[in-house]
Amino acid sequence: MPGAIYAEGLVKTFGDVRALDGVDLDVPEGTVLGLLGPNGAGKTTTVRVLTTLLRPDSGRAVVAGIDVLAHPHQVRRSIGLSGQFAAVDEYLTGRENLRMVGRLYQMSARDAKRRADELLERFNLADAADRIAKTYSGGMRRRLDLAAALVVSPPVMFMDEPTTGLDPRNRQALWEVIEELVSGGTTLLLTTQYLEEADRLAHDIAVVDHGKVIARGTSDQLKARIGGERIEVIVHDRDTIRTAEEILRGLGRGAVAVEEHTRKLTVPVVGGAKLLAEAIRELDGRGVEIDDVGLRRPTLDDVFISLTGHAAEEAAGGDENTEGTRETTGRKERVK
Repeated sequence: MPGAIYAEGLVKTFGDVRALDGVDLDVPEGTVLGLLGPNGAGKTTTVRVLTTLLRPDSGRAVVAGIDVLAHPHQVRRSIGLSGQFAAVDEYLTGRENLRMVGRLYQMSARDAKRRADELLERFNLADAADRIAKTYSGGMRRRLDLAAALVVSPPVMFMDEPTTGLDPRNRQALWEVIEELVSGGTTLLLTTQYLEEADRLAHDIAVVDHGKVIARGTSDQLKARIGGERIEVIVHDRDTIRTAEEILRGLGRGAVAVEEHTRKLTVPVVGGAKLLAEAIRELDGRGVEIDDVGLRRPTLDDVFISLTGHAAEEAAGGDENTEGTRETTGRKERVK
């Protein structure tokens, strides 16, 4: 039985670019799938196909038990979407924007007003509720857009990099909202450039590259794929980096990663605390002064680098190079 979000063999091309090359997904009801991948990997194209904004060249997709290609209008009534860019009416107030979305979903005027007030409070926008959205900062518009996507508490949600542009306090607030939604049974597909976000929220993670899912599993399973512990050293003097690298190479079980600008060296090891103590002794014996040293498990960033060849921060931004206007469920927003 397919999950609340199901895709099989999705293919989508833009001219000579194969944005999706046989994407398969299966997201059980009431869970969060984190979709990670470098810029241009196909994350946003996947979201657009699953939310009926793009028609795939081939493949099958089912959302909330409804065939996306056969019954797109029914799918739209069962989902919520927050895209990469805030899609609010700049000439309405924050309160009017949310009430309008409620009415478009055929909520009563009273229910739309009540829900708008709840969300304005939840997203720290109550003080600006009666200001026109044109006067909002970029972060405030982003929060208003996220609130609009949650007006009807749909059974299936899609969030495309929802916390980009939010400060840490509002990012934390959104995480709490997402956790509440999922605990209530909502299914969520989340694309994000913040790996700690996927680590905290996602029950399962799919890494996409060149239009294909190249890895899938829980956070712990993905971390286990690239090995166990790592010794991390920050040397005091840049001139001693090469000496430290030589020492760590002799102790480690793989290549030594060197960050020249931070004077940090990292190497995978087998042996844990015993090897850490040995590393400290050898560094001290060779006159390498250290500012910090420690033993740690791999992070999702390590997984990302291992699978895609670079850090997630280098992948920030939109997915596609297509231009135009896309129509969301009742709203329009610009796309790159």
